[in-house]
Amino acid sequence: MPIGNITSQIFANIYLNELDWFIKRELKIKNYFRYADDFIIAHSDASYLRKILSLIDKFLKAELKLELHPDKVSIEKFHNGIDFLGYVVLPHYKVLRTKTKRRMFKKIKAGKEKMEKGLVNHETFNQSLQSYYGMLKHCNAHKLKIEVEKIVENY
Repeated sequence: MPIGNITSQIFANIYLNELDWFIKRELKIKNYFRYADDFIIAHSDASYLRKILSLIDKFLKAELKLELHPDKVSIEKFHNGIDFLGYVVLPHYKVLRTKTKRRMFKKIKAGKEKMEKGLVNHETFNQSLQSYYGMLKHCNAHKLKIEVEKIVENY
């Protein structure tokens, strides 16, 4: 079942509750953030993070029969930005990930074309547009909002 499916997200949250308990209660990590199967642990010491990563990996294999994806695990400096849930999180702000921006603009343009051809009604297009505006509210996106407005003007 794809993780984008709402049922998958619910199952991920239930199943990974054990991981949450392990990280927060056993390892006593304060700066731990998880959404479905994505998580971040923030700490200033890279060697500490490598040690914690090893403990988490062992826990996942032994207790939950899961493995960390080797291509999706990284230890990064926070000031370079952390790619998380479609955003790049920096020390004092968030921006939309480039791939997410491209996909958003592509879908908005396609939605506008479908509406102009009568394949989608105005209300459906507007609901889709509002979801993108909602996504943009969670990051520094003033210029992106202006670009979206230029695309959809006169619709």
